[in-house]
Amino acid sequence: MDALNVVALAIVAVVTAAAVAMVVRTARRMITVIRLGASDSTRTDRAGQRVKTLLKETLGHTRMLQWSVVGAAHWFVFIAFGALLPSLVEAYLQTIDPEWSIPWFSHWPVWTLGSELIAITMLLGILTLIVIRQLNLPSRRAKSRFEGSRMGRAYYVEITIVCIGVFEFLLRALVIAEGADIPAWASPIGYGLSKVFTAGDGVLTAITIAAVVKILISMAWFMVIARNITMGVAWHRFTAFFNIYFKRNPEGVALGALKPMTVNGEKLDFETADPEKDPFGVGQVEQFTWKGLLDFSTCTECGRCQSQCPAWNTDKPLSPKLLMMNLRDHAYAKAPYLLAGGRKDAMGEETATEDQLAGVNVLALAEANRPLVGPLADGGVIDPDVLWSCTTCGACVEQCPVDIEHVDHIIDMRRHQVMIESAFPAEAGTMLRNLETKGNPWGANPSTREDWTKGLDFEVPRAEGPSDEWDYLFWVGCAGAFDDRAKKTTRAVATLLHEAGVKFAILGNGEGCTGDPARRMGNEFLFSMLAEANVETLNELGLHESKKTKIVATCPHCLNSLGNEYAQMGGDYTVVHHTQLLAQLVADGQLTPVSKVDGGLTYHDPCYLGRHNRVFTPPREVLGAVAEGGLTEMPRNSERSFCCGAGGARMWMEETIGTRININRTEEALDTGARTIAVGCPFCATMLGDGVNAKNEGERVEVVDVAQVLLRSVRGTD
Repeated sequence: MDALNVVALAIVAVVTAAAVAMVVRTARRMITVIRLGASDSTRTDRAGQRVKTLLKETLGHTRMLQWSVVGAAHWFVFIAFGALLPSLVEAYLQTIDPEWSIPWFSHWPVWTLGSELIAITMLLGILTLIVIRQLNLPSRRAKSRFEGSRMGRAYYVEITIVCIGVFEFLLRALVIAEGADIPAWASPIGYGLSKVFTAGDGVLTAITIAAVVKILISMAWFMVIARNITMGVAWHRFTAFFNIYFKRNPEGVALGALKPMTVNGEKLDFETADPEKDPFGVGQVEQFTWKGLLDFSTCTECGRCQSQCPAWNTDKPLSPKLLMMNLRDHAYAKAPYLLAGGRKDAMGEETATEDQLAGVNVLALAEANRPLVGPLADGGVIDPDVLWSCTTCGACVEQCPVDIEHVDHIIDMRRHQVMIESAFPAEAGTMLRNLETKGNPWGANPSTREDWTKGLDFEVPRAEGPSDEWDYLFWVGCAGAFDDRAKKTTRAVATLLHEAGVKFAILGNGEGCTGDPARRMGNEFLFSMLAEANVETLNELGLHESKKTKIVATCPHCLNSLGNEYAQMGGDYTVVHHTQLLAQLVADGQLTPVSKVDGGLTYHDPCYLGRHNRVFTPPREVLGAVAEGGLTEMPRNSERSFCCGAGGARMWMEETIGTRININRTEEALDTGARTIAVGCPFCATMLGDGVNAKNEGERVEVVDVAQVLLRSVRGTD
């Protein structure tokens, strides 16, 4: 070993040891901080399914490929990150002796050709991502998904990858120039570049120097991320595997049911809970579960969630990406205080002693005193306007490539604000009081729940006890019973079921609000009261035991509560949306469309029907059977459908910031030129109907439910 190689080996040995030590220390700190979160025992079930999903989403890049070009480019970079590891090992050998290589492997034609393909596709992939980033910079594009991302960190990662690719080919060319037995076909790029060099001592020296530089570039990357624990654009390469494995729903996205409130990993019992001791929701960052802290740590700052968020796209202060970044930064800045034993009780009072906090730095103490939710001017981490702008549409969760569960965290913070701080939009208070006193958000007289049946030319049977005489319990819902527009949908569904010969019944005045608006507002206690009353009623009918009887609902929010959330309350039911049942009846010939809808027909996917419950095809099957010329899709449809603005209890809150979400969606529907906008949700009907009227298109364009469209077609009426 000559002097150059001795120096080279010493340099890479010291730098590598330092890099490894720094990364291990930072990784241990990250794990320690994540473990500060509350327990969650629901993340380790179905291990086989979790492994299957992990492999599918990582190796298959299924979530990344929702954006095909970006996903494909990222896949090549991802594969290269692990596949080119032998090249790094070879570089270490070359610092000792430039003629050394991995025996039986380094010059194996299969490896040399494969590694070149991997390296060139990696370079093409990262260059594609760089170009995409440049084309979508905030300075070049309004509402850029990169707005708020830390661009310097992203550029550093991208430049590092480019450099690694360049040195991969440089070293290969130098090795071939020195006389390595590698066929030209097995290393075409390396062979071509090797013509630039002349064999001799200079090439051997160049190999050593290039190997050292390649190692230093790689180790510098590790050192940089070790110094920046919140550098999600780099750390997600490690944390994403765990975040995907521990996702709430290993078979899909974390939508549909919300998680119940828990204490020490167990569901909170409101009868025994003490709000002064037990956390009601999340009022301090450490009250998030460990999975929540892992979510924050894994955010890549890619901005996909931001690009799809209806609040962000209508100039609200909410960005799901910035929400995760702010919570992450706060958690790690506060960590020294927490690790020293600092704690605040459920009411926000300090419980740690002065001795415990004596060694905590000033910055961590200041961070600990910041309110998690509060005006930014007062030091709040998350501004209340951010929290209350969310429609819980789930577009962020749908798009996140690393399975971050944004909606769960927003609801957890809302729970604390509502049940502990009593801090929420004033107008929503009326809705909550109506639910408490009248059992419906409109405050209508409960005795009028059956008034929608008046004027029908057939009798609607009531379910007054367990019975085999009906196959479906028609859950009308509050909107379907009290809202004039929604009543038309209710009557249309009942009429279609009657004409198809479907045996169904209703609860009538025995039905109560499912509690969806209360739960999305954050009032878990009120939701529990409403849900338990309904579960008792439904179980008395035997629906929790029946394999035959199903519930059919016209409101996706009722569908979601009954079908996904009531199992948490002891009610396990089979629930379908009315469009699913109607599509089946049309397919079976029990309902026959006889006239077509002309003038163009488009369909708006309700968030709680589509993204939350994966019902995309049935309403399109119904509309496709009656639309003259077929269904005209809006650009944002199915999984990427844009919210109407009513979800997350926003139906009962004023929208005073930015532009109105329903107007944004209405304009997209109007741009299709369709004269009929079909919906599958009473809230969507109201919001889009208001939007059409606001655009002065009420005389030309109609907003109607899928059931109303089908009924007209079946009866041959306009």
